[in-house]
Amino acid sequence: MILTIIGLSLFEIVSSIDNAVINADVLHTMSDKAKRWFLTWGLFFAVFLMRGLLPFMIVFAMNPALGVVGAFTASFSDDPAIAEAIKTSAPPLLAAGGIFLMFLFVHWLFMEPKHYGLRGERFIHERGFWFYAIVSILLTIIVWFGITTNPLIAFGAVTGSTLFFVTNGFKENAEQKEKELIKGGKMSDISKLLYLEVIDASFSIDGVLGAFAFTFAVPLILIGNGIGAVVLRQITISNIERVKKYKYLKNGAMYSIAVLGIIMLLESFHLPIPVWLSPIMTIGILSYFFYKSHKELTV
Repeated sequence: MILTIIGLSLFEIVSSIDNAVINADVLHTMSDKAKRWFLTWGLFFAVFLMRGLLPFMIVFAMNPALGVVGAFTASFSDDPAIAEAIKTSAPPLLAAGGIFLMFLFVHWLFMEPKHYGLRGERFIHERGFWFYAIVSILLTIIVWFGITTNPLIAFGAVTGSTLFFVTNGFKENAEQKEKELIKGGKMSDISKLLYLEVIDASFSIDGVLGAFAFTFAVPLILIGNGIGAVVLRQITISNIERVKKYKYLKNGAMYSIAVLGIIMLLESFHLPIPVWLSPIMTIGILSYFFYKSHKELTV
């Protein structure tokens, strides 16, 4: 449990660094009163409504027969029968989350500007036009095997693909809007607060879906993601410039996302994966890229 919570917290913090950077840049353009509101009530929305409510909604979507109240109580139940029922109905969720995370990683690898942390990243980035071909082939393969194994896996994979392109559009718009606001674009504090909450919601989907690669125990997801979100808020207001100097943290987050995506896809086809693998891999990958960033700073 402790290992899972540590892995969830680290994954939430590092995978949301981009979100923290956007928040910090926009907060610099806001009044002190608006900043305080965002850092108090905004934290409530980020932790309890998004990272708290979304896992329950996912459990309900997997098991609609439980009802809303039943899904809530089942999430906290230690009944082995309920746990097995949730796990049995999980393949479409795992396929959706796996495809979403894999698309996220491939998009970063091929399309996004980055600090090259491993050999071969520059070569791949210079051939970004292959992104759409790669994700299309990947989706086709998963759907093909999903149809023959369980049609709901194929549906989950398509859902994950749709979710990626919807949230990716929001994120690209966020980056553009961030540049406009930094340059002095006119926008009221209320509009900026609403904008930050929408962006926070779109970024939280990565962490929540990735959390199911660690565990199906919603209480652990709430604790791990909640700790990560609180720490991220503190980083936003105090140490964001220092964090930016650790330039390979994003690399670590994306390689962690790739591993979690692969694990979720394998689990969707009922391949046995040890419960300790996700947190161990996440902690190991993030530690390596943190060390690599720190070492470059001290040279």
